Amino acid sequence: MAGPDQRQGAPDGRAATEGGSQSNTAGHTRLTKGKSRPRDKKQRSAHSVRLNERERTLIQAGADAVGMSIAGFLAHSALAAARDQTRTAATIAADHDVLTELFATSRKLGWAGSNLNQITKTLNSGGDIDSARIEETLTYVRRAATATRAAVERINNRQMDEAA
Repeated sequence: MAGPDQRQGAPDGRAATEGGSQSNTAGHTRLTKGKSRPRDKKQRSAHSVRLNERERTLIQAGADAVGMSIAGFLAHSALAAARDQTRTAATIAADHDVLTELFATSRKLGWAGSNLNQITKTLNSGGDIDSARIEETLTYVRRAATATRAAVERINNRQMDEAA
């Protein structure tokens, strides 16, 4: 036997003679952001996530703070949430409650806005409106504003709790 095949990379650490792997390619150094995690040998499934600019900026800041890529940070965060089902379920339930409240408020504001438009049209055309109807419509607007403030406060309080 004539010795190792030099075309498949030189086993003695020197450069291969016919285009094999080059161990120390000049100018190409790999920058690592943090500790790598062990990888499975099998093909792993890929998932995509759509983020708005604010969400992406927030996630990028979190990833940068711990020296991870966005994909790694998302995977780590999702796995942490999946492991703590009680907290995750409570957060999702709270989010659902806030969204339900906001949708209900939106319906109330739509109804009140429609009534205000009808009242304004009638008054501008010289018609008469019962003051009780005006007061009732304004009561709905006030209730919707109060419900919106409460939902915003719940969101703000939760964000403060999560930041602490």
